Amino acid sequence: MNAPCVRVARERGETTRERLADAGLLDGDRRIEVEDGRIYVPVVDPDAVPSELPVVDRATGERDRQTTPADLLDEEPTYERLGDVVVIDEDDPSRAREVADAVVDSDVPCQAVVDRASKVQGEYRVREWTLLAGEETETVHREYGHEFLVDPTTVYFSPRLATERHRVIEQVQPDERLLDMFAGVGPFAVPAASRDAEVVAVDANPAAVPFLRENARRNAVADRVTAVEADVRTLADGDGGYRGWADRLIANLPHSADEFLDTAVALAGDDCVLHYYDIQHEDDPFGPGERAIRAAAGDEYDVSVETEHVVRSYAPHELNVCLDVRLTRREPAQGELSDPGE
Repeated sequence: MNAPCVRVARERGETTRERLADAGLLDGDRRIEVEDGRIYVPVVDPDAVPSELPVVDRATGERDRQTTPADLLDEEPTYERLGDVVVIDEDDPSRAREVADAVVDSDVPCQAVVDRASKVQGEYRVREWTLLAGEETETVHREYGHEFLVDPTTVYFSPRLATERHRVIEQVQPDERLLDMFAGVGPFAVPAASRDAEVVAVDANPAAVPFLRENARRNAVADRVTAVEADVRTLADGDGGYRGWADRLIANLPHSADEFLDTAVALAGDDCVLHYYDIQHEDDPFGPGERAIRAAAGDEYDVSVETEHVVRSYAPHELNVCLDVRLTRREPAQGELSDPGE
């Protein structure tokens, strides 16, 4: 029997399946098929599929029905998978236990269930967690053909941002010098290096950097990733070695990236793209970030906003956004020394 299917390269299969499932478009009654390096994911409404995903008609078999958490609860619980760790977000402890038990008793691959017990907080952007099932929270997450060893209880990682990361990585050119200011376990840095960029990946969390180095190794890009455990501001100090170095900067610290804009400007080369992440009210989601960037750039750089992009809704009336901004160093005025020390 033919059915509408999204067709993507096999390495993008899991990310695409999760995206379609999150949008309620996955046809759970049909089998996902693989042929000639491509994966075919059946969908229930081809007209609702995002335009960048190709839809084709293809013969697919009926799916062997597996038990889902919804089957056991008689309702659809909200959860996400990070590798074989299932993450839930329940305020009621008894409800959290009920959902965790249903996940464990279902056919969902699962080595542990954790419940978010706080918002992202602190210098290292981590949460408090409640372990509801299992013991091992270190897992391997696969995304757009790369794999990342990660432990969500000790480092920040959001699988929901996979599409956004891919959007940025698609812009990276070979031989670029890319500096990831808040690199975590490497979900930007590793794919960028796989596109032959030279990458410096910085994080202050001592738990994140070993994962970052391991992920560079397991994705065969360790020779192109320099992992640095530090506050990124130290790289822009007089002896930090990276002033004026970067062709591309990633500043993914939405709640406080504005505090690091002077550092970003100091790290930027003569022609540099800055991917600046922010969380702002829906009435003016991009204005505060643009004004802050222009203030930090001062007279040293021309600032051109190339893309204003909404990543996702963050909270009621608040949006997580990204500004893709080009910083172009201005030529010194006639008679002006380019280096005050000259």
